Amino acid sequence: MRVHFIAIGGAAMHNLALALHQKGYQVTGSDDEIFDPSKSRLEAKGLLPKEYGWFPTKISAEIDAIILGMHAKEDNPELLMAKELGLTIYSYPEFLYEQAKNKTRVVIGGSHGKTTITSMILHVMHYHNRDVDYMVGAQLEGFDTMVKLTEENDFMVLEGDEYLSSPIDRRPKFHLYKPNIALLSGIAWDHINVFPTYENYVEQFEIFLTEITNGGTIIYNQEDAEVKRVVESSTATIKKVAYGTPEYTVENGTTLLETPEGPMPIEVFGKHNLNNLEGARWICQLMGIDADDFYEAIATFSGASKRLELIAETDTAIAYKDFAHSPSKVKATTQALKNQYPDRKLIACLELHTYSSLNPEFLTEYQGALDAADVAVVFYSPHAVMIKGLEEIKREQITEAFQRDDLTVFTNPADFKTFLYNQDFDDTSLLLMSSGNYGGLDFAEVKEFIA
Repeated sequence: MRVHFIAIGGAAMHNLALALHQKGYQVTGSDDEIFDPSKSRLEAKGLLPKEYGWFPTKISAEIDAIILGMHAKEDNPELLMAKELGLTIYSYPEFLYEQAKNKTRVVIGGSHGKTTITSMILHVMHYHNRDVDYMVGAQLEGFDTMVKLTEENDFMVLEGDEYLSSPIDRRPKFHLYKPNIALLSGIAWDHINVFPTYENYVEQFEIFLTEITNGGTIIYNQEDAEVKRVVESSTATIKKVAYGTPEYTVENGTTLLETPEGPMPIEVFGKHNLNNLEGARWICQLMGIDADDFYEAIATFSGASKRLELIAETDTAIAYKDFAHSPSKVKATTQALKNQYPDRKLIACLELHTYSSLNPEFLTEYQGALDAADVAVVFYSPHAVMIKGLEEIKREQITEAFQRDDLTVFTNPADFKTFLYNQDFDDTSLLLMSSGNYGGLDFAEVKEFIA
């Protein structure tokens, strides 16, 4: 089968391209810019476009399928040519469904926790040599790609993102997978550029439940009030199984999970991650993994990439970076690190980097998000605000939004770096939360400084 990717360089798109190449498909693609790691990974398999840009001449009637990435625009020259030739055009999630429609589809949805839960499930399956197809939003230790597709595997595990499918398909991705088994971890307003009201955002999860196959199962976090309401009020013909945070204790910086065999040390920590773990346990049970085997495997799970990732540790200091940017994630991650090391000073730094986080109307959602920190810092770039075409944000608005009079706000990367390297890290935990890099902060340099 011959497949052409329009915008092959994206994190998700290039992984799908690699997976299809591995499956034996003839893969080509285009993009106007490609960065590492996508660039080097595509190049290693001979899939990197010879030159960047959009070339309608690449599109011919011999192509069996076009896969359209979100990075492309509606007037993309290759897309227009594909339409003119009447080619079959798929969004990324549509094509994944086509690959999985004869399998048992397991879809992990929620505003937060879905990457971690999906990663936990795949870790357990990998540990016990259970081969499954998958798509996950982070690079996992022991896995070559973020997407795996085969003809023979019975299950496909999919991270269910609620963002839009493609420039010409405005449906959320997770509406297209039609799960047999689904999980819903939490609902907290996000992607306000697409879902301008909270009600509109929540509606997407209500629709998600209606897409579960008749007789399918929804595993849901009953500790999230909105999830509980949405699932329990659903009239879909599905089984509903609630889960909550399991019992655990923290001793000397180590989290001990209560199991039928007694307390078991685990590598992840924080109430939100223990809650994620319990959701993963239920899914694994439905996939044929009993509790004992689950606990044995999960004890060795060290976390998904960019999720509470340890970057430095000494006898008296520890530093983590985390992808957290939405208010609920920031609050959970900050609280988790404080609970893990309650006797240490916690310096929590947050970069407001996404469209939602830089929106003045959304800022108030961050109230209390950094309360667990002893020292709270927010960094944002006025240039990023301008590029995104948003209303100017003043420091006072940020202080007011977080409801902390002692909040330190930086807009200059050099000033933030100076502040950071002037801190005394003795008896301290450092948390760097961002989907960016604070205007050019070198995390390897941070590691050397603390160590």
